[in-house]
Amino acid sequence: MKKNELLLIGTHNDGKFREISKLISKKIKKISPKSLKIKAPRETGKTFRSNSELKANYFYKKSKLISLSDDSGLEISVLKKKPGIYSARWAKRSGSFKKAMLKILKKIKDKKNRRARFICSLSIKLNKKKIITSIGIVDGNISYKMLGNKGFGYDPIFIPKNSKLSFGQISTSKKMKIDHRSRAFKKLKNKLKFNKFFI
Repeated sequence: MKKNELLLIGTHNDGKFREISKLISKKIKKISPKSLKIKAPRETGKTFRSNSELKANYFYKKSKLISLSDDSGLEISVLKKKPGIYSARWAKRSGSFKKAMLKILKKIKDKKNRRARFICSLSIKLNKKKIITSIGIVDGNISYKMLGNKGFGYDPIFIPKNSKLSFGQISTSKKMKIDHRSRAFKKLKNKLKFNKFFI
């Protein structure tokens, strides 16, 4: 990507916008759909990949700018991989992420199997024809209570593998080295290595 070229980060979630922005070079100017008064599309995909591609295509079409979109969520084994692609919608229906987390903790309070994973699909729409997607996954477990107030979304109830701290307790800089979004971004960067628009 050329210096000073605009990149639209296709999300209305301020936490996601901040995290994705920090992964990208400071030389690249980032812009949000909010600042262009572009509304969010309906997420009709059945997978993280289909939703991230849907959003990247939509924001590119609306803005005519290279667009990077994320679709991510939490899958909990004993809840049959829910909330999954409906993670944000669960929170909205519950009234907030905090209320959604309390519901999850109540649902699985007596469960020994607390395995879960965060998944992120990142898609970048480079031009009318070219879109590139990568997937990042981080495995872990659901805690027995909310821990910490860092991060956003379901971070306070997710403890990544080989850690005693939740994403809500880990510093932003440490989290960004190990989380699903940074893993997806590293793969995306690899795929863009020989492309003139690489980030």
